[in-house]
Amino acid sequence: MAKQHQASPEARQGATIYSVAEHAGVSIATVSRVLQGVTVVSEPTRQKVLAAVEELGYVALGAARSLAVRHHEAHGLVLPELSGPYYAELLMGFEARAAELAQSVVLVLTDSRTDLAAAVRQLATRVDAIAVFGSAPISADVVRLLRAKKPVVVIAGEPQDGVEAVSAENLESARELAGHLLDHGKRRALFVGDPDSGPDIHNRYAGYVAAHRDRGLDAAEPVRVALREAEGTAFAQRMLAGAYEADALMCANDELALSIMATLQDAGRDVPGDVAVVGWDDVMTARYVRPGLTTVRQPVHELGALAADRLHELVSGEPPRSRAQTLPTQLVVRSSCGCRAAT
Repeated sequence: MAKQHQASPEARQGATIYSVAEHAGVSIATVSRVLQGVTVVSEPTRQKVLAAVEELGYVALGAARSLAVRHHEAHGLVLPELSGPYYAELLMGFEARAAELAQSVVLVLTDSRTDLAAAVRQLATRVDAIAVFGSAPISADVVRLLRAKKPVVVIAGEPQDGVEAVSAENLESARELAGHLLDHGKRRALFVGDPDSGPDIHNRYAGYVAAHRDRGLDAAEPVRVALREAEGTAFAQRMLAGAYEADALMCANDELALSIMATLQDAGRDVPGDVAVVGWDDVMTARYVRPGLTTVRQPVHELGALAADRLHELVSGEPPRSRAQTLPTQLVVRSSCGCRAAT
């Protein structure tokens, strides 16, 4: 059995994370990952680093290790707002996973900021990495500047150079949802929501168009409204006044769908008899209203958790992925589309 080399007191005193990395033939980030117990490091590499630590007698001081990797033990999250169930659920998923990883969360809401670029740059000085929601009004140039300093993940957006994205599937589920409406015989279906408000909404409208094309039908232009309860109520009031003629409404989210459905019912319109209404997200209320709301369930909590996971892995040295990670979604059929209620 080979005799293990013991470092001299002088070697122990002078050992640094840099000398450990050089001795093991790996990067400083890899040494940091091993010392923090991150599981993305292969077992042979982990053993090589631990052997170097033992041979050099390196003692990892918390402050020194944090300085070496600029470690704040915090993730940044940039969202447009917190109103409505979607952003709250996303935040809960992100924060819960960050807490499991011993990370705190610093939140910036873009809708309340007059100088957004300055706020995001300031955020970058306080955290190790930043997740940005895809529809937040941050220019691609600002995102690239952030990426030059910190790992960045875009939620519900598109990957950029060196910036990866995580999202939920939208196009095919929207195609299935719109096709379900059309197969009920609806021929004057409207898409309610602004496709330009974000990549996810754009893909939902693309699915609506594709379902019409599949059946040799022409798709209507979208009714461009913001994805908020008040906008749904205002749209329904305009519809009641005769501004729109439709036998089905495919809403870009449940918040719009529920407010539209309630306004129409309060005015004596029958849903789905006079007009079918469907949504997107499958918020808790969707299953308790009458008729139950047909919608698409997306894993919002899981999406937030995935973003926090990826930030942690990027901080630990894993390279960004060039393709978006996409979580599956699922059509949930209830009775607001015209199907018979489950018994």
